[in-house]
Amino acid sequence: MFTELNVFKIAYSMATHAGKRQALVSQNIANADTPGYHAKDIKPFKEVFAAGARPASMIASRGSHLNGTAGSNLDWAVTSSDAGSDPNDNSVSVETELLKGVETARQHKRAMAIYKSSMNILRASLGKA
Repeated sequence: MFTELNVFKIAYSMATHAGKRQALVSQNIANADTPGYHAKDIKPFKEVFAAGARPASMIASRGSHLNGTAGSNLDWAVTSSDAGSDPNDNSVSVETELLKGVETARQHKRAMAIYKSSMNILRASLGKA
């Protein structure tokens, strides 16, 4: 009956993307004064998902798990920015990173809201609401 619920996979992928992006944002802020450090970011979730990559039904957590490689099959593509380099060759703008952090938190909250709403609909359809 409920063998393929893609909304849960999409919400999971969106939350995973937000987590990975938040880790890069905090890494950028931590290295804001490091000479030669270039800000890193990943493709927006919309671009990753539109590229045709879809989350698999099961994801390996280690290389030996499920006879596969660890991680999802979505291409997060970490990029490095050279724009706006200051005299010490550092391209991190703390203000920009803070805005990215807020945007990422919103994306994660949106993913959790989608998940929660989907669970409520599923429970209601089963008569357990």
